Amino acid sequence: MLPAFPWDRLEPYKATAAAHPDGIVDLSVGTPVDPVPELVQAALAAASDSPGYPTVWGTPALRDALVGWAERRLGAGGLTHHHVLPLVGSKELVASLPTQLGLGPGDRVGYPRLAYPTYEVGARLARADYAVYDDPRELDPDGLRLLWLNSPSNPTGRVLGVDELRRTVAWAREHGVLVVSDECYLELGWEPDAEPVSVLHPDVCGGSYEGLVAVHSLSKRSNLAGYRAAFLVGDPAVLGELLEIRKHSGLMVPAPVQAATVAALGDGEHVAVQRERYARRRTALRGALEAYGFRIEHSEASLYLWATRDEPCWDTVADLAKRGVLVAPGEFYGEAGRAHVRVAFTATDERVRAAVQRLAG
Repeated sequence: MLPAFPWDRLEPYKATAAAHPDGIVDLSVGTPVDPVPELVQAALAAASDSPGYPTVWGTPALRDALVGWAERRLGAGGLTHHHVLPLVGSKELVASLPTQLGLGPGDRVGYPRLAYPTYEVGARLARADYAVYDDPRELDPDGLRLLWLNSPSNPTGRVLGVDELRRTVAWAREHGVLVVSDECYLELGWEPDAEPVSVLHPDVCGGSYEGLVAVHSLSKRSNLAGYRAAFLVGDPAVLGELLEIRKHSGLMVPAPVQAATVAALGDGEHVAVQRERYARRRTALRGALEAYGFRIEHSEASLYLWATRDEPCWDTVADLAKRGVLVAPGEFYGEAGRAHVRVAFTATDERVRAAVQRLAG
């Protein structure tokens, strides 16, 4: 049985926030609100006359773009088309990966104690067991088939350093555990002493991708959540198996989205522009929250501030909702988050200003 969909529990608080005379400031879900870059829109439009079925593996141009970006941005060398695989958004992969890998009863999936809820959902859908961790090396490796890493973290924004990643990779290889690293926020690091690094970086993996897969998305760095554009990079043996399964399942990225992805990965200017928008919003919200009595923990990267007043998270949600500000209760991400809230800075500049003013008043 699946857990209740967490966001449904937020509806009464959303109604309270929406009743504010100046409207709601929704900082609960990290959905992009800024425009899709024009060059991406143009690429999508130019490929709109695509009457035939796309391929699951993607066009050669798309695979070239994925390889090129991974080499430039992740520092991963020696990649070929067999090291990459496009996805119909990253969430479908997270939810279905244990099933696609053939996991079932008796197999175990490990994921962080504070984590995106879909890691658990994926294990449940496969009828596999799951275990949470603070340090993955403390997990019992018996029956552990899949180990999720998440850096930068959703919800906390915590970044795993090179040494920590290297130790985890070595441990997983020693025990024959597949490591899948959710790195969807990798291009959104904010602190110079906590720069996000991929599990595929040679300083982490030693130049070998055996037993390692990284998940990446264009939803946040390019405002393409509505396009469902994401991809995998890593062990060609694992990706080859997934490719065959996904061919049978018809998991195809639409041809216009493939063309848009090529354009987005080939341009860094729009990413820099978007980062600057988020940096301004982050600074404004962090200052307002701290002045209101919150303590911000971790939050070195990603699109969220992990905030606490050392009170039950639903009390915090209720208090902020009365001011017309909606945030996500930390309990959504595990019991360890029950005294925290996650505050997204994906609202417009105008709505962020409104939130700052309300917290100051």
